[in-house]
Amino acid sequence: MKRLVVLGAGESGAGAAVLAKVKGFEVFVSDMSAIKEKYKEQLQAYGIAWEEQQHTEELILNADEVVKSPGIPNEAPIIQKLKAQGTSIISEIEFAGRYTTAKMVCITGSNGKTTTTSLIYHIFKSAGLNVGLAGNIGKSLALQVAEEQHDYYIIELSSFQLDDMYDFHANIAVLMNITPDHLDRYEHCMQNYINAKFRITQNQTPDDAFIFWNDDPIIKKELEKHGLKAHLYPFSAIKKEGVIAYVEENEVKITEPIAFNMEQEELALTGQHNLYNSLAAGLSANLAGITKDNIRKALSDFKGVEHRLEKVARVRGIDFINDSKATNVNSCWYALQSIKTKTVLILGGKDKGNDYTEIEDLVREKCSALVYLGLHNETLHAFFDRLGLPVADVQTGMKEAVEAAYRLAQKGETVLLSPCCASFDLFKSYEDRGEQFKKYVREL
Repeated sequence: MKRLVVLGAGESGAGAAVLAKVKGFEVFVSDMSAIKEKYKEQLQAYGIAWEEQQHTEELILNADEVVKSPGIPNEAPIIQKLKAQGTSIISEIEFAGRYTTAKMVCITGSNGKTTTTSLIYHIFKSAGLNVGLAGNIGKSLALQVAEEQHDYYIIELSSFQLDDMYDFHANIAVLMNITPDHLDRYEHCMQNYINAKFRITQNQTPDDAFIFWNDDPIIKKELEKHGLKAHLYPFSAIKKEGVIAYVEENEVKITEPIAFNMEQEELALTGQHNLYNSLAAGLSANLAGITKDNIRKALSDFKGVEHRLEKVARVRGIDFINDSKATNVNSCWYALQSIKTKTVLILGGKDKGNDYTEIEDLVREKCSALVYLGLHNETLHAFFDRLGLPVADVQTGMKEAVEAAYRLAQKGETVLLSPCCASFDLFKSYEDRGEQFKKYVREL
């Protein structure tokens, strides 16, 4: 019996452990943090051995193979020891892919991937297909393969998940864009991060599809390097040579494989960034053979994604918008671009080596004040203070940040939480950060 060790007992780790148990492995789960109660119950229900708040080396280093949580960096001592002895280390997605023949629609990108993934899932589900949602959102792919079995899986993939995928194969791969992000995990080398994103195309054949934003300069440059075998489906905001999906005279058009059109104003999601998300989603559904009517209906009635430009409330004429999912600078750029009023911007958190130059002009144009939210705001002071805007420095938590933004905002303005940073200095996750923002806004 092969021994599989799972490192990390979150959604992906617990799911991988269940699938391994179902497939006859000897399974052990180890997590350096405390394991959530629901995952302990899941492991116990399947009779899976586990430990928390430690890594017992003699129970890990004897593994035939290891499934690693995407949150564990390669520099972790236990990972280094496993690599030194040549143990195979894979992701939960890689492991799950071995046990299903379902069609895989996989989405990555520095920005827009959660909205695009959710929108594609909504279209497939609305069309009556047997489809699962997995990866960074939804239930663990491995758990679904173990317990449910779908015909299609719509999977949001982070660069960390792609790092540990080798034989996995996306039937439809979607790459939204590539901008600097997570460079602290990639030796502060942009090319390493780019290479991770392009792993979404590995193992694709001429029968597969690669959907990408035609106007991304990094993607265009990298296309030639990677010798892609998949059929290419570029999309753009405007019609140009070679583009398959675009807008012309306020009409969304897709030319392949089946001609499709709908009025742009009928799209549920607004803003330039959401136009890209809708084009990529419409293309994915078109390639899967979903009818035009079903695509049109789903693109027009989608409700959006929590923590992504989510309208929270209007308090005494001030609009509050939760964009906690904006964990990099480019996401904040899209958020600021989409807002029409003067804005009090709340930003900060665990800096990943950010370059704020990208939003400097928009901050000058759009922002009336800034709120720095984080334990270490020195980088924000160094970059933004010279702009001469009113600033509040908050190192305690969201309640104080919301109150500070409310004091700084004028009637008719917008308070935008779009942090540019990871949440792990003051919050459990970007979801926790967004939930706290909504809670304290509603208490104003």
